[in-house]
Amino acid sequence: MDFPGDLKYTKEHEWVKEGDDNTVVIGITDYAQDSLGDVVYVELPQEGATLTKDEPFGVVESVKAVSDLYAPLSGTVVEVNDAIIDSPESINEEPYGDAWLLKVELSSTDELNGLINAEEYKAFTEEEK
Repeated sequence: MDFPGDLKYTKEHEWVKEGDDNTVVIGITDYAQDSLGDVVYVELPQEGATLTKDEPFGVVESVKAVSDLYAPLSGTVVEVNDAIIDSPESINEEPYGDAWLLKVELSSTDELNGLINAEEYKAFTEEEK
């Protein structure tokens, strides 16, 4: 399992990468894609949509299950990774690379403090097994 140290994580298995100008990139973790199995479909919000922390914002479907995606932070969607819609299987290949889901402009950077670091996320996934 891969747990990049430059990312922040949620217990719902999303990752967050801080960017410039109050924006973040959001994706699902290596642990999540491994647990799901082969991803076959992803449903994401449109650009301009408002995300509310801890509320569902999309769906990822695999050969094993359908899972909701939960917003790790509140904000406005500024970009959707359309390539992931056309090739959802790339989540299994590069969950931290080209398979990001959304870019979001944050409502408040204070919510970043509620996310966990790589070591905490790794420990959480080990407990969850």
